[in-house]
Amino acid sequence: MLHALELLPDDAGEEAVRRDWQALHDAGLPSQLDHTGASNAPHVTLLAAPDVAAAADLAVGHLGALLPLEVRAAGLLVFGRHRLTLARAVDVPDALLAAVLDLRAATGALPHQGWLPHVTLARRLERADLQRAVDAVGAEDVVLRLTTLRRWDPDEKTIELLVSVA
Repeated sequence: MLHALELLPDDAGEEAVRRDWQALHDAGLPSQLDHTGASNAPHVTLLAAPDVAAAADLAVGHLGALLPLEVRAAGLLVFGRHRLTLARAVDVPDALLAAVLDLRAATGALPHQGWLPHVTLARRLERADLQRAVDAVGAEDVVLRLTTLRRWDPDEKTIELLVSVA
Protein backbone atom coordinates (compact mmCIF):
# COMPACT_ATOMS: atom_id res chain seq x y z
CA MET A 1 0.00 0.00 0.00
CA LEU A 2 1.14 3.53 -0.68
CA HIS A 3 1.94 5.85 2.19
CA ALA A 4 1.32 9.53 1.56
CA LEU A 5 2.26 13.06 2.50
CA GLU A 6 -0.67 15.44 2.06
CA LEU A 7 -1.57 19.09 2.52
CA LEU A 8 -4.99 19.89 3.95
CA PRO A 9 -6.92 23.15 3.72
CA ASP A 10 -8.28 25.16 6.60
CA ASP A 11 -11.94 24.84 7.63
CA ALA A 12 -13.19 27.21 4.90
CA GLY A 13 -11.28 25.31 2.20
CA GLU A 14 -12.49 21.97 3.50
CA GLU A 15 -16.06 23.26 3.43
CA ALA A 16 -15.64 24.45 -0.18
CA VAL A 17 -14.44 21.02 -1.33
CA ARG A 18 -17.11 19.24 0.68
CA ARG A 19 -19.74 21.36 -1.13
CA ASP A 20 -18.52 19.80 -4.39
CA TRP A 21 -18.67 16.36 -2.80
CA GLN A 22 -22.21 17.07 -1.61
CA ALA A 23 -23.30 18.39 -5.02
CA LEU A 24 -22.13 15.17 -6.67
CA HIS A 25 -23.82 13.08 -4.00
CA ASP A 26 -27.07 15.05 -4.36
CA ALA A 27 -26.97 14.43 -8.12
CA GLY A 28 -26.82 10.69 -7.47
CA LEU A 29 -23.22 10.44 -8.64
CA PRO A 30 -20.12 8.94 -7.02
CA SER A 31 -18.49 11.36 -4.60
CA GLN A 32 -15.63 11.38 -2.12
CA LEU A 33 -18.42 11.99 0.39
CA ASP A 34 -19.21 8.28 -0.02
CA HIS A 35 -15.78 7.36 1.39
CA THR A 36 -16.34 7.19 5.14
CA GLY A 37 -12.82 6.24 6.26
CA ALA A 38 -11.11 8.28 8.96
CA SER A 39 -8.43 9.38 6.50
CA ASN A 40 -10.93 10.88 4.05
CA ALA A 41 -10.58 14.64 4.02
CA PRO A 42 -10.05 17.16 1.23
CA HIS A 43 -6.33 17.21 0.52
CA VAL A 44 -3.56 17.66 -2.04
CA THR A 45 -1.27 14.63 -2.17
CA LEU A 46 2.37 15.68 -2.35
CA LEU A 47 3.88 12.23 -2.50
CA ALA A 48 2.66 8.63 -2.44
CA ALA A 49 5.16 5.79 -2.14
CA PRO A 50 5.71 2.49 -0.34
CA ASP A 51 7.82 4.37 2.24
CA VAL A 52 7.71 8.11 2.96
CA ALA A 53 9.64 8.18 6.26
CA ALA A 54 12.69 10.05 4.92
CA ALA A 55 10.51 12.41 2.92
CA ALA A 56 8.35 13.15 5.98
CA ASP A 57 11.31 14.51 7.91
CA LEU A 58 12.41 16.55 4.93
CA ALA A 59 8.85 17.79 4.34
CA VAL A 60 8.60 19.32 7.80
CA GLY A 61 11.64 21.48 7.07
CA HIS A 62 10.71 22.31 3.48
CA LEU A 63 6.99 22.90 3.90
CA GLY A 64 6.69 24.11 7.47
CA ALA A 65 8.01 27.53 6.51
CA LEU A 66 5.63 27.77 3.52
CA LEU A 67 2.42 27.21 5.49
CA PRO A 68 -0.14 28.66 5.45
CA LEU A 69 -0.22 28.72 1.68
CA GLU A 70 -2.98 30.03 -0.55
CA VAL A 71 -3.63 28.09 -3.75
CA ARG A 72 -6.34 28.17 -6.38
CA ALA A 73 -8.29 25.10 -7.39
CA ALA A 74 -9.01 26.09 -10.97
CA GLY A 75 -10.40 23.90 -13.68
CA LEU A 76 -11.36 20.25 -13.65
CA LEU A 77 -9.28 17.17 -14.40
CA VAL A 78 -10.48 13.77 -15.55
CA PHE A 79 -8.33 10.67 -15.01
CA GLY A 80 -8.97 7.12 -16.12
CA ARG A 81 -10.33 5.05 -18.96
CA HIS A 82 -13.50 3.18 -18.14
CA ARG A 83 -14.29 4.45 -14.68
CA LEU A 84 -13.17 8.03 -14.19
CA THR A 85 -11.80 10.18 -11.40
CA LEU A 86 -12.93 13.80 -11.32
CA ALA A 87 -10.68 16.34 -9.59
CA ARG A 88 -10.00 20.05 -9.34
CA ALA A 89 -6.58 21.08 -10.66
CA VAL A 90 -4.63 23.09 -8.09
CA ASP A 91 -2.40 25.98 -9.15
CA VAL A 92 0.57 26.08 -6.77
CA PRO A 93 3.33 28.62 -6.26
CA ASP A 94 6.85 27.82 -7.45
CA ALA A 95 8.11 27.45 -3.86
CA LEU A 96 5.71 24.56 -3.24
CA LEU A 97 6.56 22.95 -6.57
CA ALA A 98 10.29 23.15 -5.75
CA ALA A 99 9.71 21.64 -2.29
CA VAL A 100 7.69 18.75 -3.72
CA LEU A 101 10.31 18.04 -6.37
CA ASP A 102 12.95 17.91 -3.59
CA LEU A 103 10.78 15.45 -1.65
CA ARG A 104 10.29 13.29 -4.72
CA ALA A 105 14.05 13.29 -5.43
CA ALA A 106 14.69 12.09 -1.85
CA THR A 107 12.19 9.23 -2.14
CA GLY A 108 12.87 5.97 -3.91
CA ALA A 109 10.39 3.65 -5.58
CA LEU A 110 7.91 6.27 -6.75
CA PRO A 111 5.06 4.57 -8.61
CA HIS A 112 4.32 7.60 -10.80
CA GLN A 113 6.47 10.17 -12.54
CA GLY A 114 5.89 13.86 -12.05
CA TRP A 115 3.39 15.62 -9.83
CA LEU A 116 -0.04 16.91 -10.82
CA PRO A 117 -1.50 18.80 -7.85
CA HIS A 118 -5.23 18.22 -7.49
CA VAL A 119 -8.10 17.69 -5.07
CA THR A 120 -10.15 14.57 -5.81
CA LEU A 121 -13.92 15.04 -6.03
CA ALA A 122 -15.11 11.62 -7.23
CA ARG A 123 -13.79 8.20 -8.13
CA ARG A 124 -15.38 5.40 -10.16
CA LEU A 125 -17.48 7.80 -12.20
CA GLU A 126 -19.09 6.28 -15.29
CA ARG A 127 -18.12 7.95 -18.57
CA ALA A 128 -21.79 8.52 -19.39
CA ASP A 129 -22.15 10.57 -16.17
CA LEU A 130 -19.19 12.89 -16.72
CA GLN A 131 -21.17 15.87 -18.04
CA ARG A 132 -23.67 15.62 -15.18
CA ALA A 133 -20.75 15.61 -12.74
CA VAL A 134 -19.17 18.67 -14.36
CA ASP A 135 -22.52 20.45 -14.26
CA ALA A 136 -23.00 19.52 -10.59
CA VAL A 137 -19.69 20.98 -9.39
CA GLY A 138 -19.49 23.92 -11.78
CA ALA A 139 -16.41 25.62 -13.11
CA GLU A 140 -15.81 28.39 -10.56
CA ASP A 141 -12.34 28.61 -9.08
CA VAL A 142 -12.03 27.76 -5.40
CA VAL A 143 -9.36 29.39 -3.22
CA LEU A 144 -7.87 27.03 -0.66
CA ARG A 145 -5.66 28.02 2.25
CA LEU A 146 -3.43 25.01 2.95
CA THR A 147 -2.55 24.85 6.64
CA THR A 148 -1.72 21.26 7.57
CA LEU A 149 0.86 18.72 6.48
CA ARG A 150 0.00 15.14 7.38
CA ARG A 151 1.36 11.67 6.86
CA TRP A 152 -1.01 8.79 6.07
CA ASP A 153 0.13 5.26 6.96
CA PRO A 154 -2.30 2.79 5.35
CA ASP A 155 -0.60 -0.22 6.96
CA GLU A 156 -1.20 1.05 10.49
CA LYS A 157 -4.27 3.07 9.48
CA THR A 158 -2.82 6.13 11.22
CA ILE A 159 -2.67 9.81 10.43
CA GLU A 160 0.20 11.84 11.82
CA LEU A 161 -0.02 15.64 11.78
CA LEU A 162 3.48 16.87 10.93
CA VAL A 163 2.81 20.62 10.72
CA SER A 164 -0.34 22.59 11.43
CA VAL A 165 -0.65 26.37 11.43
CA ALA A 166 -3.61 28.67 11.96
